Amino acid sequence: MLLGLVLLLLGGCVAFVALVVSEVAEEAARPARVSYAATGTASGVTITYSTWHGGNTSASQLGDRTLPWSKEITTTGFVKGGSLVVTLGADGGSATCSVTVDDSPPVTATATGPFASAVCSGF
Repeated sequence: MLLGLVLLLLGGCVAFVALVVSEVAEEAARPARVSYAATGTASGVTITYSTWHGGNTSASQLGDRTLPWSKEITTTGFVKGGSLVVTLGADGGSATCSVTVDDSPPVTATATGPFASAVCSGF
């Protein structure tokens, strides 16, 4: 009787672990749409953005840009976060960054003045 109970518990644990592993694998393979955007009155801004894809991070930097600017990517992997930084030039102005992942509410930040940076991260 005790052996049967132990085997039943062991079988339940194995099934639970298999279910968790399957869920994690599905989430890691699920594509996520990341939309980056920068708006405002500033010109000559530097835009730096990064994201995770398949367990690796990639970063890009674009200099001397005029707003508005946007980019959309599709990424996979268990970690899907990244950052978007909009840095104003010597002439100042204002800039707002916005990052949306799938249909989540956007992460936003605003910067005003010479060499200020709007930083969107934690998505």
